[in-house]
Amino acid sequence: MRISNLLAAKGSTVATITGESTVAEAVAELGRHRIGALVVSSDGAHIDGIVSERDIVRALGDRLGALLEDPVTSIMTSIVATCSPEDEIESLMKTMTERRIRHVPVVSDGVLAGIVSIGDVVKSRIDELEKDRKELVEYINAR
Repeated sequence: MRISNLLAAKGSTVATITGESTVAEAVAELGRHRIGALVVSSDGAHIDGIVSERDIVRALGDRLGALLEDPVTSIMTSIVATCSPEDEIESLMKTMTERRIRHVPVVSDGVLAGIVSIGDVVKSRIDELEKDRKELVEYINAR
């Protein structure tokens, strides 16, 4: 299955934030959208970085309350693993596992086209397995 199939079911909306926004604003956006990561983008189309709940928690250990007024750029990951809509989900699973990441932006022709979380990947895989199981049961019952 390709990433494009997953995005067709899930949608391509991506929550973004500018690098100049404060960490407090990032926390508010994560809570508002009930998500675990925001793509950092100055224009909503190109990726400058990604900031996740993990980034915030790790930085809190170092800077505590002072962190909340810092810009998102001070804690974001600037080298972001991405995928394309044509990539296979299996290859994305491998990337997520090897790099220990939970969110991967989808880029098409250099422009942000969606985002895939580990939860999206797991759900997709469970749906595939359930479909296979149903087909096998139907095959066995038809004999």
